[in-house]
Amino acid sequence: MGKKVLIVDDSPSMRQMVSFTLSEDGYEVIEADNGKAALGKLDGSALIITDINMPEMNGIELIKSIRGNDAVKFVPIIVLTTESEQSKQDEGKAAGATAWIVKPFTPEKLKETVKKTLG
Repeated sequence: MGKKVLIVDDSPSMRQMVSFTLSEDGYEVIEADNGKAALGKLDGSALIITDINMPEMNGIELIKSIRGNDAVKFVPIIVLTTESEQSKQDEGKAAGATAWIVKPFTPEKLKETVKKTLG
């Protein structure tokens, strides 16, 4: 199995699309529907892809929580969101986001960003 990617998004269709796109490239995909649920699924993840606007725990809170956890603090995080404002992106980067993709996006753009992020 390929590298493990955790997708965190409250939209089932968005999780499905990202999962399908990355599975095609051989990644093992795990899903969570909000930041709180994601915290229990971080183990072994090579990459985390998160939305910003979610119930219970939003993406910024999730990123801060991950960056404060010694076991996973160096795992790259891609933010995948409808938020295109520079202030939101700055907030995400300050929290520790590695990359930012604005929805809607193409599968090619997602694959390219994932490859770059994972080196």
